[in-house]
Amino acid sequence: MTNVQKEVQVKLAKGLLDLIILQYLNSQPMHGYQIITKIRKSFGVYFGPSTIYPLMGTLEKKGYIKSEWNMESERPRKVYHLTNDGKSMLNFTESSLNLLCQKIGTSGAPKTEQGATVTTLTGLTRKTMPPLLVR
Repeated sequence: MTNVQKEVQVKLAKGLLDLIILQYLNSQPMHGYQIITKIRKSFGVYFGPSTIYPLMGTLEKKGYIKSEWNMESERPRKVYHLTNDGKSMLNFTESSLNLLCQKIGTSGAPKTEQGATVTTLTGLTRKTMPPLLVR
């Protein structure tokens, strides 16, 4: 991979960090350190706690994720879950990103019906959700 390609990947990961986090939480509940390490392994870029935790707080204030303390492990951890609003936002954001790709001439993901299984930007599979309703 060239430096230019790496630079583009880092730039995209930074710009889509909230989408990446929602996508990971859609597959399973996770604590912050799991998210940090998964991003590093998947994208080869390190976002530290000073980047991830404030973003998680913002996503929680918006109602897209919810946290609970897990006291059953050797050390207490705050575990994050995706909410229904978060699933709707994830679906809306992915659809918007695919539309943007189509408009700039790249091939976006194929259109799918609600409830179909799709492969996501992070390589995970999931069922599609109805679009986000504007309140």
